[in-house]
Amino acid sequence: MDKYIFALGYFDGVHLGHQALLTQCKKLAQGKKWGAVTFLGHPDELLKGIRPGLINQNADRDRLLQSFGAERIVHLIFDEKLMKTPWDSFLDMLVRDHGAEGFVCGSDFHFGAQGAGTAALLQTYCAEHNLQCAVVPQQMQDGQRISSTCIRSLLEQGDVEKANRLLGHPHTLWGVVEQGKQLGRTIGVPTANISYSAELIKLPYGVYECNVTVEKCSYKAITNVGKCPTVLGQKLTVESHLPGFDGDLYGKTVQVEFLRFLRPEQKFDSLQALQNQIAQDIKSIL
Repeated sequence: MDKYIFALGYFDGVHLGHQALLTQCKKLAQGKKWGAVTFLGHPDELLKGIRPGLINQNADRDRLLQSFGAERIVHLIFDEKLMKTPWDSFLDMLVRDHGAEGFVCGSDFHFGAQGAGTAALLQTYCAEHNLQCAVVPQQMQDGQRISSTCIRSLLEQGDVEKANRLLGHPHTLWGVVEQGKQLGRTIGVPTANISYSAELIKLPYGVYECNVTVEKCSYKAITNVGKCPTVLGQKLTVESHLPGFDGDLYGKTVQVEFLRFLRPEQKFDSLQALQNQIAQDIKSIL
């Protein structure tokens, strides 16, 4: 079995705090293999009876972790059994079943039954079992603690720029381009439409400046998050118009990076009024 140094956490958003764990993990590995241990199902669902909206879906979280160098990602189902597993048995399992030979966690990380496992206990365990260990202090920016909870709140308020500063990268979604009503084509603004998962945080409905990447090529874009009330849309979608792009994106996976909030979604009296506003939106990003 291959051996790994693992960073421990949920990693929603893979923000600057998480990136500090990954950087330390790579440093501790010293050229050996390293990765991350995370969970399927947010722990708060069982621990607190609440289901927080997520910054990223599981697959997108994996993409971000891999983009920062994680060579392996262990997904643990956070269920009743795992929730009741004693903290040391949890570590035993990672060593036995996943080849862990060292761990990195944040100074405020808790794990195991009733959250009894702490960073200090992890250090003691590693010392007793001849494993490597590092504890990373809480990361701050502008006097503010960097956390997924804070970033979720900022994104839900539409403060994408501040959220991105705490993330250390643009807030990003991936999706497969779906067939829409194709009404955008009739007014000269074809869009690449992807669905918006119900498990994600609720971004304010509106128009955003974005970068859209498809097949390793990146394009400036204006992206509408909402239901397109002017054309009586019903489904929540993410619709990106790429000025100057001429091609067929249906069925292709696109990466949408949110840069800033431009304006709230609104219902226009006519398609011409909508077209005029979109022209203004395009000017504001080019």
